Amino acid sequence: MLECVPEGAIGHTTGKINPAKTCQPIGAMYAALGIHGCLPHSHGSQGCCAYHRMHLTRHFRDPVLASSSSFTEGTSVFGGAANLKTSIKNVFQIYNPEIMAVHTTCLSETIGDDIPNILKQAEIPEGKIVIHVNTPSYQGSHITGFSGMVKAMVSYLAQSDGGEKKDQLNVIPGFVNPGDMREIRRIVSELGVKLIMFPDTSDVLDSPLTSKYEMYPEGGATIAEIRDSANSSATIALGAFASNDAADLLQEKFGVTGIPLRLPIGLKATDDFLMAIKDWFGVTVPKSLAVERGQVIDTLIDTHFHYQGKTVAIFGDPDHVIALTEFVLTMGMVPKYILTGTPGKQFDVEIQKLLKDARIDGSKVKAEGDLFELHQWIKEEKVDLIIGTTYGKYIARAEDIPLVRVGFPVIDRAVHPLMPVVGYRGCLRLIEQISNALLERRDRDCLDEDYELIL
Repeated sequence: MLECVPEGAIGHTTGKINPAKTCQPIGAMYAALGIHGCLPHSHGSQGCCAYHRMHLTRHFRDPVLASSSSFTEGTSVFGGAANLKTSIKNVFQIYNPEIMAVHTTCLSETIGDDIPNILKQAEIPEGKIVIHVNTPSYQGSHITGFSGMVKAMVSYLAQSDGGEKKDQLNVIPGFVNPGDMREIRRIVSELGVKLIMFPDTSDVLDSPLTSKYEMYPEGGATIAEIRDSANSSATIALGAFASNDAADLLQEKFGVTGIPLRLPIGLKATDDFLMAIKDWFGVTVPKSLAVERGQVIDTLIDTHFHYQGKTVAIFGDPDHVIALTEFVLTMGMVPKYILTGTPGKQFDVEIQKLLKDARIDGSKVKAEGDLFELHQWIKEEKVDLIIGTTYGKYIARAEDIPLVRVGFPVIDRAVHPLMPVVGYRGCLRLIEQISNALLERRDRDCLDEDYELIL
């Protein structure tokens, strides 16, 4: 199929060919797993739920649990109210979660099920909680689904005690891996600031293998923590597309100051994250983090000739792509093609500003794009490197370009969800991946007389 991709632009504005995203319910399901004792619930058919679970399981290589309203042909005609009420009753009786997080699918959205009204009529056991978000798959992406579920956490759970704001920080980490969430928590801990992070999938989707099975691992933000987020003095929202909506709601309802930042991927974005906490709480950055930053600077100087001036195509989730673009510019690379499948004008605005500040001309930027179009761009003029998800491997193979895997999903390589790309440690990992991918290509392509031992 890839050999048949033509060169030159082919308009396909009414649809997508190989979209650079997946559907909203996957993001909502992932966010729900970041609540301790939560069972995500898919209000739709069993097939939809099975696909969403499978996709997450393939990336995290950990079992993803979720229940379903199990729509049938009859449900599609008469509506899913009865199925959802029965599901809520059965889930709490059989699986006993602390909270159910309901998200919708294409089918229930097309029918027009009134979820808030159905939940009011449902038999919810005392002390148990059900929250919901509308996530039609024919709109947005997994990032907007994640954002919607996190906003629902604030809407349903956050409660102010009416007193003065506490000396604690909320962090909404965005759609990142458990290893990234663990690293964010470590950095804030090093700064000595009390943290409430939600959602938090560390110790949920990267939990260790033990001799005892636990349906609800010990990880995840507790309901009490999410409730107390309304009493924090500030919320740092990492990534505008995945995190800003929830932070804005906390500010609007409870007066918790929102601080929107980029994902702390790369040197500058990590600096901004640390300085925002330092300035707000008046803490001192410890020597340990200063040493980590110094190691990044030293590594950039030591390895700059490996990637200086190299051209790169970046695709994936918008918050990742924006932060990665900023970082490769810091490294001296040239981001030539930049694309995300998630809609949003802010993506183009932020990327164009980064390119303008770096005095880079001629780059192609697109939100709500697809991999067919990215492949066409690369056919017109190749790049030295591709950075993106597993789905970029077909373009990489067809055009013989190295691929560095970053983001979601990475389903053809192991260990990615456990290894952070955020923070200074994440910087070092990205430099290593990018540098080694280009060096391996150099070794493969060079003449025998240029095959050097030391590079």
